[in-house]
Amino acid sequence: MRLLPGLHAGKEKPLSPPTLHAAIGATAAALLGAGVILGVFGPGIVPPWHTGWMLSGRLGPDPVQYWLGWTFFRDAPWGMPPGISPNFGMELSSSIFYADAIPLLAFLFKALRGVVEIGQYWGLWLVACGALQGWLAWRLIGRWTEAPLPRLAGAMLFVLQPMLLNRLGGHFALGAHFLLLWGLWFVLEGAGRWRWTALVLAASLIHSYLLPMVLGLWAADWWRRRNWTEAAMVLSAGLIGLWAAGFFLLRAGHGGQMYGAMQLDLLAPFDPAYWGRFLPDLPDPAHLEVASSYPGLGALLLLPFLAWLRPGWRHVPLLVVLLAMLAFAITHRPSIGGSQITLLPLPVRVVEWLGALRASERFFWPVAYAAMLGGLAGLVRLCGPRWSGLVLAALLTVQAADLRPGVARLAYFFPPMPAEVPLRLSDPFWAEAATRYRAIRAVPAANQGVAWEEVAVFAAHHRMATDAIYLARSDGRRVAALRADVAARLAEGRPEPGVLYVLRDAESLALAQAGLRPGRDRIVEANGLHVLAPDWW
Repeated sequence: MRLLPGLHAGKEKPLSPPTLHAAIGATAAALLGAGVILGVFGPGIVPPWHTGWMLSGRLGPDPVQYWLGWTFFRDAPWGMPPGISPNFGMELSSSIFYADAIPLLAFLFKALRGVVEIGQYWGLWLVACGALQGWLAWRLIGRWTEAPLPRLAGAMLFVLQPMLLNRLGGHFALGAHFLLLWGLWFVLEGAGRWRWTALVLAASLIHSYLLPMVLGLWAADWWRRRNWTEAAMVLSAGLIGLWAAGFFLLRAGHGGQMYGAMQLDLLAPFDPAYWGRFLPDLPDPAHLEVASSYPGLGALLLLPFLAWLRPGWRHVPLLVVLLAMLAFAITHRPSIGGSQITLLPLPVRVVEWLGALRASERFFWPVAYAAMLGGLAGLVRLCGPRWSGLVLAALLTVQAADLRPGVARLAYFFPPMPAEVPLRLSDPFWAEAATRYRAIRAVPAANQGVAWEEVAVFAAHHRMATDAIYLARSDGRRVAALRADVAARLAEGRPEPGVLYVLRDAESLALAQAGLRPGRDRIVEANGLHVLAPDWW
């Protein structure tokens, strides 16, 4: 398969100056993109005071993590770096970056605190992702045709897209696929240093998986100029964004041995899994990224038109970058229909380093979008604007029909919900404890340990610090040190003043009972959790 988006499908048209018709078309693409998202996920996600859909548990733990990361960050004073969040984790705390809470928006809305109170901004974010995806696809398709029908129908193929909708269904920050389209647009147009600097800075403040993808696209464009001043500016922007978001606060725990365990199966682009209606479900490697690389039947039917592209030497750097991303997604352990082989043994240190981007299948996204663009360009060259518009409208219809099972599945996870949901820790004990204590620990300390969700949500509502966390990465050495310190305090009857202890296991309960100070401390069971309440009496 030749993935040569932007290669001369005849002669590329220069971007025309803004006109009323162009503005109307771009606005329509953005509105239709937003409409697709609202149609799939429902309007109830949008109001900033609606948090019930995130905290109900219907979507799993990740949206709860995002809300907690934002809530603790919002209520904490500004620090250095700006993304530091000391109360979500206490000794295990890191930053807004590791809560996957979109630092770019967290900074904005924290700065506006006092002017506007935002309970959650992810509903607005999902709609914005759809709007930007539609608008940028419209702009990209305009390189080959200015006719409105192929541009709008083609743009909606990029929005009604399982790769995008799958991420917006739970991994909200990773739904910023518009960054990839923006990067492809810059490569094809030949953007300057300032636009690339702004895009890389934005990517560094949205999600770390998208940042290397955007940097790869920048490298493809930069190679034509090889301007070292530009390289310094762009790379510095990425580092500054990571620093501001708090990436460097964590000194360990980034890697692991997971690279090659969540790779792109070679059949994945053709495997509809739970998304597609028409193609058969194929064997897969059964990891967490399965079903995230199927582009939909309508998009797949674009690929044969890649044969009508004409290669150009100026696009070779882009092709090299896309092939490199494809190789990274497949990893050194290729999988075909779930059967894996180790093609190239890698040193343990290399695997650990690459483990920072362990969900490598995601690096297929830029390749897939480039292939769709290339197929669309080939279609326009073969059929012309009028017929290509009709073909794309038909493909969009096929796409919508094919994705009905996947969209129905998303609707199950996004039902109408009340604006708020009650706290799970509902025993009267908790309400009284919130007036007596400044912090709440979960013992033994762990990342995503037992009862982390209900304890952390309780703490956030009452503005208490907590070490009951779920973070994208954590430092195992810090966790071990905290466990040892708290265990010693409990056993020796030296609890911290103003700290409540949730005892997660029998060993912690035994330690607390051994160090209990009669007449001062209390051990109580509330909502199925054992709790040590120091100085209760």
